[in-house]
Order: sequence, then C-alpha cells, then structure tokens
Amino acid sequence: MPEPTPTDDGPEPDPDTDPDTGPDTDPDVDPDLDPDLDPDPADGRRYPSTIGGTLYLGILIAAAAGLGIVAGGDWRVGVRVVAVGLAAAGAFRLVLPEKEAGMLAVRRRATDVVMLAVVAGLLWWLAGDIPDQPMM
Repeated sequence: MPEPTPTDDGPEPDPDTDPDTGPDTDPDVDPDLDPDLDPDPADGRRYPSTIGGTLYLGILIAAAAGLGIVAGGDWRVGVRVVAVGLAAAGAFRLVLPEKEAGMLAVRRRATDVVMLAVVAGLLWWLAGDIPDQPMM
C-alpha cells in the first residue's frame, strides 16, 4: 500500500525560469530599504519633492503654533490659528495639480477640499460660539 503524500500546492518554482526565485534573489532583502539596490539615488532625499510637501510642512507649523497658543491660555486664538491652517490646506489642495499636491492629496480632490473646509469652518465657529466660563 503506498504512503499518503502531503497535498501539493503546485509545481515547485524553477530557479532558472522564475525571476523571483533565482540565485540572485534574497527574500530577506527589501529593495526599497537597501540603498545598493536603489537605481535612482535621488529618491533618498530628505526634503519635500513637491510644492504640496512644502506647503504641508507650513500647515503643520501653523497647527503646532495654534496648539502652542492654546497651551499658553488663549484657546480661542489658538483654535482659530488651526482653523486658518486647515482652510489654507484646503485652498492649496484645490489649486495645486495632482502631481504637485504631495501629502495634501489624501483622497479625491473634492473630498479633501470639502473635509478641510468643513473642519476649518466648524473650528472657527466653535471658537466664537462657546461662551466664556468662569474660572473655578
């Protein structure tokens, strides 16, 4: 009686014909992380490569400044600074071409612009609408 064989998931890959299993292929090396395998050394740059990337850094600085103002005690002004930063991000996303939008492009253009404008408008409105509370 023959011994049962384990189930076969298909033929074994041939190292001579399959480029993913050839002798030069190491499955533990990620070509995105290995600088020796990177054909374009310009991809390793550390500065924003698009206008949108630079503008995104400006939006982050505005948000950090707004949060700093909130921490300093004038929360209405700080929240409004964050709102202006988000509104600017929406405006930049609206006018920049897709290739130049960089990190400002998360979803489709209309979705990004509407979401940024709504959040900016709500923050601006809330900063002015919440009544002052007595300090305890």
